[in-house]
Amino acid sequence: MIDINVMGGSLSEAEVQYYINEAREKYPEKTLRAIELELDGGYVNAKYSFADVPFQRIRRITGYLVGTLDRFNNAKRAEEKARVKHEVM
Repeated sequence: MIDINVMGGSLSEAEVQYYINEAREKYPEKTLRAIELELDGGYVNAKYSFADVPFQRIRRITGYLVGTLDRFNNAKRAEEKARVKHEVM
């Protein structure tokens, strides 16, 4: 469901769909959440809002950049378990 807010006038359903399609073409990797369309004379200012992107923590462990330890073999898992973890101050 996309939240659509038209300010300063009204637009037809076809015009609103045009801006939805434009956002999806311009930002195909993002999920459209809301569109704010502000009418200014003959111009339309479009402001798009997208869903948050989930963040995956990446750590440097034993010389490797990893998100999870599931692909480590037993030796690397033991190395990670034995390492000294420092406090952040």
